[in-house]
Amino acid sequence: MNTYIETTCKNAKNSFYEFNKLKPEKINNTLQSLIKDLIKNKSEIFKANKKDIKNAQIEKKDEAFLDRLHFGNKELNNIFTSIEKIISLPNILGQITDMTFQPSGIKVGEMVVPIGVIFMIYESRPNVTIDSACLSIKSGNAIILRGGSESFFTNTLLYKSIRQSLKKNSLPPNIVQYLKSSNRDLISEILKKDEYVDLVIPRGGKNLIRSVTNNSSIPVLKHLDGICHLYIDSHANESMALKLTINSKTQRLSTCNTLETLLVHAQHKNILLKKIATQLKKKGIKIFGDKNVVNIVKGSKLATEEDWKTEYLGPMISIKVVQSLEEAINHINKYGSGHTDSIVTENITNSEKFLKEVDSSSVMVNTSTRFADGFEYGLGAEIGISTNKLHARGPVGLEGLTTKKWIVIGNGQIRE
Repeated sequence: MNTYIETTCKNAKNSFYEFNKLKPEKINNTLQSLIKDLIKNKSEIFKANKKDIKNAQIEKKDEAFLDRLHFGNKELNNIFTSIEKIISLPNILGQITDMTFQPSGIKVGEMVVPIGVIFMIYESRPNVTIDSACLSIKSGNAIILRGGSESFFTNTLLYKSIRQSLKKNSLPPNIVQYLKSSNRDLISEILKKDEYVDLVIPRGGKNLIRSVTNNSSIPVLKHLDGICHLYIDSHANESMALKLTINSKTQRLSTCNTLETLLVHAQHKNILLKKIATQLKKKGIKIFGDKNVVNIVKGSKLATEEDWKTEYLGPMISIKVVQSLEEAINHINKYGSGHTDSIVTENITNSEKFLKEVDSSSVMVNTSTRFADGFEYGLGAEIGISTNKLHARGPVGLEGLTTKKWIVIGNGQIRE
């Protein structure tokens, strides 16, 4: 096993160096080839996904899990749109910015460069295989993929299309590698290979991410939870607040940008809160609330301290009535996960205060939390959403997979 991992990591590093000698137009050609290959093999891919779904059902996985695992025409068309967007993005590699002369006579600036070798660990979602590979290729990185065993058959065929596209365009075949073994010891081995691997990105449950973070000798780009909030301000437009709440919570239950905690200013605790609760219950959402909410909303359950800290990823929501904008911000900063939080308000001063003081990777005004997504932000796709503060934060796309190096140009200067 040690030999297999050593070889995989070495191949990735060597491919990275080889890859960065190639002309950039080969990158977009490869991504175009990938679209064609996926179209050609889509029926086989869909059959493989049905096999993965059937196995998950046998293991009695819940609906949210099955939703993340599903890969059909809709998901494939979304991937095509993402790939086309990635292709349209400008090539930023090698760009030199802010070149300025210093008193010594040297000229100093920064060049955009790839990070290097990325190890990507993820669960359930087969689209991550394509998104990660495409963003990595476009940003000049090598990537080692390790998908979950639950999507093994789907990922195997998706990876086959990636390999075919690399081969057709004469790119280093090991610029994208996929670990087909479900042996978890492989992960532990790679997490020690900091001489080859430059960045680890885990996408999945809290247990996976904590385990990777605790055991990695390589920098980790991560988020543990998506405890997203929507605050309905005293100056909110009520019809907008209702619409945004329902969309944020129910448009898709299983994603990390789904609303989990609703904060309602006391001014709206009667009429608007009742309307929201009625709509949520029609959608099958179970409500946990503070004492105010329990007294107003029939059938709601009293929220515990744990509810405010919970990412449900399912048909549950916690609701709290607050007395002020300050109380809402304090609640978010105490219980939130630094992912995505939104305010509904017509008051510019309140929106500016919210934007400034909420400590999250995406802070929004008058829009659904479901927009916290790399594609929706114009990135083409995302390799993940980071709640880190270094080096990338929020949806991580092309720029988040690059770094910079200093460029210094002289004419024989020496330091006195």
